[in-house]
Amino acid sequence: MLTEAGIGRVYLACGPTDLRKSIDGLAALVKEAFELDPFSPNLFVFCNRQRDKLKILYWDHNGFWLYYRRLERGRFQWPMDTGSTTQVVSRRELSWLLDGLSLNQPKAHPEVRARLVL
Repeated sequence: MLTEAGIGRVYLACGPTDLRKSIDGLAALVKEAFELDPFSPNLFVFCNRQRDKLKILYWDHNGFWLYYRRLERGRFQWPMDTGSTTQVVSRRELSWLLDGLSLNQPKAHPEVRARLVL
């Protein structure tokens, strides 16, 4: 999978996306519908209506990566109706989605950040 170095935010496209779109179609969707820059160091994640396939679009230096995942059984726990076109999630939450879990994991340890003490 993707290494975490150099990756900015993770944007989920809320609701279903027509995954017949390839790199150019998904990049246009990011630019026009989401009003975001597809050439930024962010991940843009799309899921189909059946929630058994997804694509991740990522710009890396001089070209796009397009990752594709198809589940043989089960469904992704995809956010469908959030009132927004995109939802920003952490890479940890993306891993949960890819593993078939929901974004809400109440038993997960919260992220702890070190405080700077002077």
